[in-house]
Amino acid sequence: MKTVFSYAKPYTFYIVIALILMLLELAVELMQPLVIAGIIDDGIVAGDRDVIIQLGILLMVLSLVAFASGVANSYFAAHVSQSFSFDLRRSVYGRIQSFSLAMFNKFPASGLITRLTSDVTLVQQILFMSLRIMLRAPLLVIGSMIMAFVVNPKLAIYLVVVFPILLAFLYIMVKKGVTYFSFVQQRLDRVNRMVQENLQAVRLIKAYLRGKYEANRFSEVAGSLKTDTVKAFRIMEIILPILLFGMNLSLLAVLWFGAFEIRSGDAQIGELVAIVNYAMRMTGAFSMFSFIIMAFARSKASSERIEEILLAEDVREKDTKGEEKLLRRGDIVFDNVSFTYPGTTIPVLKNLSFHIKPNEKLAIMGATGSGKSSLLQLIPRFYDVSGGRVLIHGRDVREWSLSALRKTIGIVPQQSLLFTGTISDNLSWGKEQAQQEELSDAAVKAQIHDTVERFPKGYYTRVGQKGVNLSGGQKQRLSIARALVRKPSILILDDSTSALDVKTEAALWQELEQEKATMLVVTQKIRTAMRADHILLLEEGEISAYGTHEELLEDSELYRKIALSQQEEEVDEYV
Repeated sequence: MKTVFSYAKPYTFYIVIALILMLLELAVELMQPLVIAGIIDDGIVAGDRDVIIQLGILLMVLSLVAFASGVANSYFAAHVSQSFSFDLRRSVYGRIQSFSLAMFNKFPASGLITRLTSDVTLVQQILFMSLRIMLRAPLLVIGSMIMAFVVNPKLAIYLVVVFPILLAFLYIMVKKGVTYFSFVQQRLDRVNRMVQENLQAVRLIKAYLRGKYEANRFSEVAGSLKTDTVKAFRIMEIILPILLFGMNLSLLAVLWFGAFEIRSGDAQIGELVAIVNYAMRMTGAFSMFSFIIMAFARSKASSERIEEILLAEDVREKDTKGEEKLLRRGDIVFDNVSFTYPGTTIPVLKNLSFHIKPNEKLAIMGATGSGKSSLLQLIPRFYDVSGGRVLIHGRDVREWSLSALRKTIGIVPQQSLLFTGTISDNLSWGKEQAQQEELSDAAVKAQIHDTVERFPKGYYTRVGQKGVNLSGGQKQRLSIARALVRKPSILILDDSTSALDVKTEAALWQELEQEKATMLVVTQKIRTAMRADHILLLEEGEISAYGTHEELLEDSELYRKIALSQQEEEVDEYV
């Protein structure tokens, strides 16, 4: 928890003010029973009306001071907790943004969402409670005991006799609570993960009529969350009755023996009333303990989960302080490159060597799992090679700063990803502060400009979440336009024309051939590969063949089979 709450340090001044106000409110509350005892003993019993009026006015003033202190304390506590949660959430989100892809594989998206939302909220609440009631409750108990001894030590002993037992009980329950609520947050991660998966695949679920099945699966996961939550709350609910039982026993002892003390003249009625008043305050504070302990247990579990993000080692992309100057030469060299994903032992790429000259186009083909996408991820350094070197613009990628390297690369992923906002906003992702003319030019090249112009609001048409209101082909073309806006010297297309019809794709490639960029195109289509200067055929992570379309038809049996099968498919479609 130390790391998480270090984000409250910038607000130390406001925390101190909040604590002073809380202590002032507490001091007033502890003085009130003494004033009441004086009203009874020195005023009512002694028959002194002036004392009653004076102490009554003092009691009212103290009440007003307590009220004002409580309101001001709440204001400062809210300011600190809200500012703290904002800083913490921003820091965690920034940390996540700096994750390497290997770390994203370690932390599922649903778990990261839970940490950024409910976990941060729970920690924020505990900070607010600490400044408002969490510290006040134990201090009220301790202060009440001290004041009880000031009033009458003999009667005060009956108040504190059960305190060590209750303290040990609270310690045990806190430890159990932290464990149980850790389980609850893990179950919540699973629920979030399932909801996320289902919402992303809602069309598929409807198409396959799997709604009932998915509902049952969700009920099972949500049921586990309910069971663990009930267990956690059941443990917490035991606390209050036991605390109240112990305090009520002490209160009965005070009343019983206090009556004897008054009869013998060793105590006054006002003293007994004051001690009873302190006992009631202690009982009220103890009644808050179950709520406080439950909140503390949940926030401790949440803070530990947040610290997993903040303190995780080797999570950042290894950005060397390398070359910053943008050299747009566009040549790419793979020099005996091998690659194994972190945490695994089986290499996905083995001893790849090839050279793409500036402005050349390389088509990459191969079966599913042959390593095509893995190869592409080494160019912008999403991962570092396990062996060999990747040279971009004549320099090892590890010698470039990530920002300089990636500014020269345009990437169109296999799955088209669009963000909530306008079409113009999405295209501007390729280049910040791009002019409308640049956006339109890129859209024309990507064969999407005419389509956008037909929308009622043109480039200011809102795109739904993940482009839900657009077709697959429209999303692919917008993704290509977004990459073209930045005028990259290297353009990576990871099977990103699969949803386009033959005519649109042909027009697109005709435009792309005019681009002054080195292109790597992952494709399964022979007609697309034919347009490339060279074709790289991968098989189980190794180069099976490399050359032009004509060379591969002559030298590669695998390539001939692919070409023949696609020719037969086209004939079948025509027939």
